[in-house]
Amino acid sequence: MLASIANKFSSFINRFLPDAFIIAVLMTLLVIALAWGLDPQNGVQVISSWGDGFWVYIGFTMQMVLLLMTGMTLASAPSVSALLTRLAGQASGKLKPYALVFIACAIAYYINWGLAVIVGAILAREVGRQNDQVHFPLLVAAAYAPTALYTAGLSSSIGLTVATEGHFMAEVMGVIPTTETMFSPATITIFLALAITMPIIIILMAPKNASKIIPWSGNKEENHHSDNQNDGSDTEKTPASVLENSGFLGRVMGIIGLAYTVYHFATGADLNLNIINLLFLSLGLVLHPSLKAFSNAFSSSANAISPIILQFPFYAGIIAVLSSSTLGDMIVTGLTGVATSETFNVFTYLSAGLVNILAPSGGGQWALQGPLQIPAAISLGVDPATTAMAVGWGDAWTNLIQPFWALPILSVVGLHIRHIMGYCILLSVWVGIVTSILIYLLY
Repeated sequence: MLASIANKFSSFINRFLPDAFIIAVLMTLLVIALAWGLDPQNGVQVISSWGDGFWVYIGFTMQMVLLLMTGMTLASAPSVSALLTRLAGQASGKLKPYALVFIACAIAYYINWGLAVIVGAILAREVGRQNDQVHFPLLVAAAYAPTALYTAGLSSSIGLTVATEGHFMAEVMGVIPTTETMFSPATITIFLALAITMPIIIILMAPKNASKIIPWSGNKEENHHSDNQNDGSDTEKTPASVLENSGFLGRVMGIIGLAYTVYHFATGADLNLNIINLLFLSLGLVLHPSLKAFSNAFSSSANAISPIILQFPFYAGIIAVLSSSTLGDMIVTGLTGVATSETFNVFTYLSAGLVNILAPSGGGQWALQGPLQIPAAISLGVDPATTAMAVGWGDAWTNLIQPFWALPILSVVGLHIRHIMGYCILLSVWVGIVTSILIYLLY
């Protein structure tokens, strides 16, 4: 039954959902119009806030660009290609591939959400290339779905922020150790409940009729990881070509990068996007046969990152408008204002999910919601640690229906957001129900 519902709903979404960039522009116009409508006298200030905030996250945008390009370049190295091929080869049959891809990506999301973007994209594409019995749009949705779990993982932006000395809310809520947020028994319970049940829902959505299955549309006979490899055998032996096709320089440079990575963690530094990017870059230099092969693979990955470059400034502008106008306050306090101490974190979760649809950035969302939620929680006698995690769970929840974070995976596998969004919306309903109940019972 669920498979039939999922198929009809996916077909409906596939017909009416526009391109992700169109969605970003429409949401920008909606937020500006609402903010202006709530305070007509400050229309100029609304536009000014949007323009000032448009490039605020340019550094983060560049981090995402490098994450994708270095990760895809690493994945195209011969040894990594062979490893992915072997792992994908374990995903035989009609149902096993969905569970395998989800579990592999859930582990990656727990370690670091940036790492998971690459793991999910490359693994889904490789499984689809080898197995034409799986419905490829649903397989890609399975790779993206564990984004709903990231707030309980090692790269939880809110959990790590409130555990940092001197964070911007420290005077209000203090410094909260990760044992009370990311690693609390309640958070682990929610994580496990979702990690166990979500792949079951995905499998139940799989088409039962073979005629409804859409396989991967690429060339299954080509070795897509080898396109950019060049051993230099067909190149005239000149000093320039010898340097270009030598593996020595790349390995030396890569080893230096890996040495710094070891030093980074040895000195107690944390896992972040910068160090992941350097790690991917260094490993790629070591594992590719030459600097020329590495450069060619890096260049071929450029197409996947164009949606990130184009759209993130628009969402940065939305965050700026929400932060500087009464609209953001109204969304947050409008929901939590009717809550009791027992229901406060549930309403916090719901409001965070709504805000995330408009402003898909965990750090930016916490900067907006933290100063509003935490004082209200304290006044009701609610533990600030649980409120912080409720915001995090809400942010992760509607990542399933916010197209921005799906763009990297979609770019790699060659699908449109409308191909997977029907399945993601149905999953978001399940995640919302389960998480709301558990937050009420455990937080």
